[in-house]
Amino acid sequence: MRRGDVVTVAASGDYGKPRPAVVVQSDSFPATHASVVICQMTSSLADAPDFRVTVEPSKENGLQRMSQIMA
Repeated sequence: MRRGDVVTVAASGDYGKPRPAVVVQSDSFPATHASVVICQMTSSLADAPDFRVTVEPSKENGLQRMSQIMA
C-alpha cells in the first residue's frame, strides 16, 4: 500500500461494514510494520471543509459515489 491509495477496511466497532479509506501513512514507513495509518471515508456528505475533503469517484480510486475523507 502507498500513500493516497484507496482501500476497503472493516473496522471492529464499525458494525463490520466494509468502508473505503485512504492511506495517509508515509511511503518511507517500513512495509514490515503490522499496521497502516488510514482515514476512513463516507458517502454521507457534510458541509465541513475544515474536517472533510471531498473526493470525486473515478476509475483510478474505485469509488462509486462522491465521498469525503474524514479527519
